[in-house]
Amino acid sequence: MIEDHWERFIRWGPYGLLALATPIAFLTRDVLMSPAEQRLTAPLLGVTLTLQLFHTAGRIPGPLYYWARTVLAFALSWLNPLFAIYAVIGYFDARQCLKGRWAKIGCYANAVTMAGSEAGGFPPKEPLVWVLFGVLLALHIALLAIFGGIAEREDRLAAAKTAMIDELERTNARLEQALGENAALQAQLLVQAREAGVNDERRRLAAEIHDTIAQGLAGIVTQLQAAQDTTDPAHVRRAHALARESLREARRSVRNLAPAHLEHDTLPEALKKIVATHPTARLTLTGTVEPLHEEIEATLLRIAQEALANAIRHAAADRVGVTLSYMDDEVTLDVRDDGRGFTGPTRGFGLNGMRERAERVLGTLEVESEPGQGTAVSARVPLVRHG
Repeated sequence: MIEDHWERFIRWGPYGLLALATPIAFLTRDVLMSPAEQRLTAPLLGVTLTLQLFHTAGRIPGPLYYWARTVLAFALSWLNPLFAIYAVIGYFDARQCLKGRWAKIGCYANAVTMAGSEAGGFPPKEPLVWVLFGVLLALHIALLAIFGGIAEREDRLAAAKTAMIDELERTNARLEQALGENAALQAQLLVQAREAGVNDERRRLAAEIHDTIAQGLAGIVTQLQAAQDTTDPAHVRRAHALARESLREARRSVRNLAPAHLEHDTLPEALKKIVATHPTARLTLTGTVEPLHEEIEATLLRIAQEALANAIRHAAADRVGVTLSYMDDEVTLDVRDDGRGFTGPTRGFGLNGMRERAERVLGTLEVESEPGQGTAVSARVPLVRHG
């Protein structure tokens, strides 16, 4: 806002100062001006106003405008020292019109007009007036040097502050980028750690299957072979008991195995096959499909299976929409149905299990439902690429 006011003053201030100086000079013409000087004033004012208009229209470059105006202001002040009111603008816009040391030289040239006006006008008529003019000129130059130094110091401080702000912004950008990379790396490391744990668990399950189910099946075979060679029903009873025990062990052992759908298909292909088994369901894919980490794909597939089963079996939905969306740093799975909906606890629909699956891979699961308005299940997990 301050800069806008300053720019308006630099643009229109010369007109205001010229408009102020002209009537004052007119009122004092008989005291301060000779008839010849009065006759020269009008054409000189016309030239000055034309110069201002051309500059405002952008038809005169800044340096040429400044020096021409300085000469005209000096000439007007020679005719009437009160035209120095107009000349004072040279102190304010020197740095806008001139560059580097030329701005200082322009201010010093303008100081000649100001000091001459304050000394009584040009040319000084007595030696004492010349002395006064010299003193006033020296004072103007000293003040310009002092305030110019202050302005330069303020400019340096402003430039340093701007550079510091720019560096802070760059540092913050780098820090945000590093935090984002660290978050992605942390997510990947946690998933890899979980994968290592799952692999250990699978090896344990394989050992259990070998030690329990395989041995149980071998025992069953032995008992059935023995039953063929004898009529003793005890062999059949023992085989039956071993079969039951082996079935219990099998059910317990395979709970944590990976989904068979992902053995040969990608996640979108597996979802298409699952959705195709439900005539009322439709699958939508958005974003660029990427190969995901096995745990991420398995989690999303299990959540989709559970949500579809809930919509078909429990919600009595006529339509179910499944949307899989690939984004920059996450994958979302949305399952929406137009079923009966529900309120209250969600334990009866397996939603807690889905939420736990999402949380295991640092994801989230949200459920929105109202009676008669259907249900929406939304899972969001990090996009951790395969390999």
